[in-house]
Amino acid sequence: MEKEFSLIGKRVPRVDSLSRVTGDVQFAADLKLPRMLAGKIKRSPLAHARILHIDTSRAERLKGVKAVVTGQDTAGVKWGVFRYTQDMDFLPRDKVRYFGEEIAAVAAVDEETALEALDLIDVDLEELPAVYDPIEAMASEGPWIHENYPNNVNVHVNIDVGDIEKGFSESSLIREDTFTAAEDDYFMGEPYAVVARFDDDGNLEIWMPNAGPHMKSKPLSNALQMPLHKVKVRKIAIGGAFGGRSEISPADYICALLARKSGRPVRIVYTREENTVNVRMGHALITTIKTGVDREGKVLARDITCYMDGGAYSSTGPIATSVPFLCMEQAYRMDNVRYNGYRIFTNKPIRGMIRMHGRSFACGIDLQLDMLAEELGIDPVTMRLRNARQAGEYTPTGSYVSSCGLTECIEKAALKSGWREKYGKLPPWRGIGIGINSVQTGFPLGIRGGSQAIIKFNEDGGVTLISGVVDNGQGNDNMLVQVVAEELGLSMDEVTLITADTEVTPNDPGSYSMVTTFAGGNAARLAAVDARNKLFAIAAKALEANPRDLMLKDKKIFVAGSPDRFIPLKKAVRMGLIQGSPVSGEGHYAPKVDHTREWVKNPQGQLSEAFSFGATIAEVEVDPETGMVKALEVTAAQDCGFALNPMLVEGQFEGSVAMGGQGGMLTEYHSWDGGRCLNPTQLEYKVPLACDMPRINNIIVESLDPAGPYGAKEAGMSIAMSAAQAYAAAISNAIGVTLTDFPMTPEKILKAIEEKHQEQR
Repeated sequence: MEKEFSLIGKRVPRVDSLSRVTGDVQFAADLKLPRMLAGKIKRSPLAHARILHIDTSRAERLKGVKAVVTGQDTAGVKWGVFRYTQDMDFLPRDKVRYFGEEIAAVAAVDEETALEALDLIDVDLEELPAVYDPIEAMASEGPWIHENYPNNVNVHVNIDVGDIEKGFSESSLIREDTFTAAEDDYFMGEPYAVVARFDDDGNLEIWMPNAGPHMKSKPLSNALQMPLHKVKVRKIAIGGAFGGRSEISPADYICALLARKSGRPVRIVYTREENTVNVRMGHALITTIKTGVDREGKVLARDITCYMDGGAYSSTGPIATSVPFLCMEQAYRMDNVRYNGYRIFTNKPIRGMIRMHGRSFACGIDLQLDMLAEELGIDPVTMRLRNARQAGEYTPTGSYVSSCGLTECIEKAALKSGWREKYGKLPPWRGIGIGINSVQTGFPLGIRGGSQAIIKFNEDGGVTLISGVVDNGQGNDNMLVQVVAEELGLSMDEVTLITADTEVTPNDPGSYSMVTTFAGGNAARLAAVDARNKLFAIAAKALEANPRDLMLKDKKIFVAGSPDRFIPLKKAVRMGLIQGSPVSGEGHYAPKVDHTREWVKNPQGQLSEAFSFGATIAEVEVDPETGMVKALEVTAAQDCGFALNPMLVEGQFEGSVAMGGQGGMLTEYHSWDGGRCLNPTQLEYKVPLACDMPRINNIIVESLDPAGPYGAKEAGMSIAMSAAQAYAAAISNAIGVTLTDFPMTPEKILKAIEEKHQEQR
């Protein structure tokens, strides 16, 4: 297939590489506008309290202070991803619900003055009882964190398919185990920063990290009570997302509010502590899994109950409560399954979607499979092959799986890692483990349509591509340019890219839910095809040929089989201008999903149009004296449909191993004193460094999805969770004890080893 393309499927450098390595690229914190003010936010010193009174008079009198805002300056519009989850004030009026929540903000001539002004704001709070544990929060009889959510249950997702009681009665072996995981974090390289200003016509211009500018402008227009067309989210470089840029942030709204009140540009730059506590973080989970299998290891029934610590507000609650189950049902075949997922409010920072969402859920599923396999005398790889999803099947909740290379992923990973030679044969304190997972390629959030792209030709034959797609660091800009250059027979430097600006780009669903290549790439490809067809219609007349017989390559339009019969591309463009038919192209793509499906009320139907599948095998060594784990080698195989740029796909695999396995299973977790996060910076929250990483073997599996651009679909996310599963399984294999609390820190490992020794004695 590779021979059919000039650029697609090739290892080409990213179009933005030079600007990033030279430091020329600008992030929001780098922006400097004339007369710009420094914004700072006053935060709650209590985890749960009623706001009785806020006095800003002393701060307003301080020299250099140009604006002070509180909840009384707002229109009282609450934010929620869905209409039924609108429970968050960007600046609360009535009460605060977690330590560090926004109370007031100031804009001053410099940061020192702004910080001094914060100390001059007098806040009178009435402390309320707080709950920090989700199980205790569910048992609470009040006062509840939100009055309209009894017992602090934010979301309850119930899925019940088949007959699990019948499945369990027919099972040869049944296990029930509980797995737990602490909160984890994104720790993007770029701390959150926002710049906002109003022009003379009352238009808001705003720059901030985002996963979709159109998904920022709508809630801002609602909250600020402004027409949507007057809110202009501008393009800016973004330094990481991992799910943490998927929503509007209070900082966006507060910065705009300060700019409007002061009449001057304002910039807010979060500290690293604020970036941890006040952006989003991953959920803590408690997951109980009951699984029944037959003598061959085939899963006959599964019953799962999961409690998620959601923090103080709904955020992406319905999605977050559903996705761990959906990933599991996509990866493993099962006819009888029941799921009860509960997202619980607590007086802790807000939780959202994250790249390795659901550690205790996914790792629990795979570790339990290993335990069942051991009792049955079945190899873990064989156990997974017998339960792996296949193309042409439906998931329990009704999604058709059109392409699936999971079996190939498992087999190739096992072969490359030397599984057969190593499993059960490694030296003491060495272990090997496997994990598999699946991820949706673009699910609807209820607030977005598909992606649209526009192409216009310039007189010299070059093109300008206009797309709403955002690049959070994963290479989306490169993907768009590569696709358009391929379709139009151009070099990549002949494609000018305009993206991620709400004033000039068409709509796009946003660079999250793993949809960008599938929807945005398809839209760009279709726009190029549309433009090419118009070029061929013009050239066909000049060449006296049928448009269907024409080809476009190396900036020439020629008759297939007769390369001497051609006209230069730029000549066809100019002919179109002369004839009154300027060449442009438009493309739109929306994943084909069941729009009657709803996360809570109706979790049935086609969730997304495609699904990625991944298998990871990790080999580790454990020091029994210290509990330290050294990852020796990781083999990551994923079915990404088709690798548009293998170099970028492999980069996603390696980043997923780092976040899901090396960090997610060994070092990344938050610790607490009540509602106060004790490790909000990278000094205490340990993200893996390059020197920590093991050797990684990347295996790209291509199933050629029928709907994806050139067969492509999501790339990387299936590795993040399967890497966590593989690390968990490998460590448990090394020490001979299955750990059920994540991450697997040295103290937990030493405790498990000691308990094992005591049992043996």
